[in-house]
Amino acid sequence: MGLISGKVMKRGMVLLALGCMTAGLCGCGKKEAIKIASKPMTEQYILTEIIAQMIESETDYEVEITKGVGGGTTNIHPALVKGEFDLYPEYTRTAWLNVLKKEEMEKDDDKLYSLLLAEYDAMGLTWTGLYGFSNTYGLAVRQETADEYGLADYSDLAAASPQLIFGGNPDYIELETGYPRLCEAYQMQFGDTMQMEIALKYEALKNKEVDVINAFTTDAQLAANQLVLLTDDGGFFETFEAGTVVRKEALEKYPELKGILEKLNGMISEEEMQQMNYEVEVNGREDKEVAKEFLEKKGL
Repeated sequence: MGLISGKVMKRGMVLLALGCMTAGLCGCGKKEAIKIASKPMTEQYILTEIIAQMIESETDYEVEITKGVGGGTTNIHPALVKGEFDLYPEYTRTAWLNVLKKEEMEKDDDKLYSLLLAEYDAMGLTWTGLYGFSNTYGLAVRQETADEYGLADYSDLAAASPQLIFGGNPDYIELETGYPRLCEAYQMQFGDTMQMEIALKYEALKNKEVDVINAFTTDAQLAANQLVLLTDDGGFFETFEAGTVVRKEALEKYPELKGILEKLNGMISEEEMQQMNYEVEVNGREDKEVAKEFLEKKGL
């Protein structure tokens, strides 16, 4: 009886050991997926795909992307603090204004970033660096208009402004800190202005209904030929540099994550971001495919 009991116990221990090994092979004890969020815009879809593909190609971590979170920063940031997301792409001065609620803009980019790091640290968050491009305001004209009036920067535009029509979305033209402040800073006096929805600005420029439009420096349409983004020679528009905001707990939980995110620092230029946005918005390609192509070109 004792011999039989011993054999049964031994067999049970072997089965238990085999069971644990099988559980290990099936992913027992595996970490939860890294949760990435994005704002509802093409640029952010591409950026989250780039981040996710880098993580998945270099680690055994799983990634879960939530694209197009309504309200953008307003809803993503609180969810990040609560732990509902682990990271997302953000812009420095968007964080300064919308997260930290600063009323005065810090003009110095480096100082602003240092202040962001300090205040985010107190919230259990951090920035792992900046990608290398800024998605800020700009002014665009047709190439032929630039050639005709010799336009390279905003000062050139100011001199030619009485002969040109400015087109922009109502919010920008009517906002005191938008069009009126721009004209005051550069002494611009456009012959006329035309208000239109954001989606129609580039079409109006192409059809010569307007000569100048307000744009964002990484807009997809800027990657098309025959358009010129003028140089802000007076430094009127502040930069909105893009980078990754991440929970410090996530960096502790996923030790390889920080090094991967830092590989993106200084890796994406405005022209490259424009082109990627163009591939998705104009050429109709999948953001996942465009992200993969970018990483292959960069050797990542």
